[in-house]
Amino acid sequence: MDIFGACWEGHWQKICDDWNARVKDDDVVLIAGDISWAMTLENAMTDIAEVAKLPGKKVFIKGNHDYWWSSVSRLRNALPKDCYAIQNDALRFDGVVVCGARLWNLTNQSSSDKKIAEREKIRLELTLKEAARIRRDEDKLLVMCHFPPFDVTLADSDYTAIIENSKADAVIYGHLHGKDCRAVKYIERKGVKYYLTSCDQVENKLVKIL
Repeated sequence: MDIFGACWEGHWQKICDDWNARVKDDDVVLIAGDISWAMTLENAMTDIAEVAKLPGKKVFIKGNHDYWWSSVSRLRNALPKDCYAIQNDALRFDGVVVCGARLWNLTNQSSSDKKIAEREKIRLELTLKEAARIRRDEDKLLVMCHFPPFDVTLADSDYTAIIENSKADAVIYGHLHGKDCRAVKYIERKGVKYYLTSCDQVENKLVKIL
């Protein structure tokens, strides 16, 4: 990753140092996509194995560079202990329901972008439907997405409308990188907290949610 700038030099060691200092085995760590540069699941497992060594329960969703993620059932069969993958469904931990969808770019969309964005809207609805099914009254609802659910102007979108109608407590997203990406690390709107968690934007440290 250091080919993308000095902020990425030694990034994995920085992540591990912060993670090991703060995370206990019962904690849940959400990883919002772009997990490995690998092209096949077999090669991606090398990277996932390094994440699996760290404490806590690790929950993944697919990013736009996770080309190795093709079959979620095959991935789940390969995942180490305490690692979980979400795709069109949701997970419940102690007092927290986690769901998620990749979403898609909302800025300067081509016709093909619009088709993908519409498919991702369906996937967002599916994951939230499952979350509603397993959610208990006292549970917090966390929505992971790889792409931000709004454009660079932070305008309302179909994605934000769906999320806000679900009574989600927080949204965790990534994708945005670089010093000129016009990223906003945290905003709260219509009762939902939105957290940007891209490594270079948060100095390779975990972000505590809620």
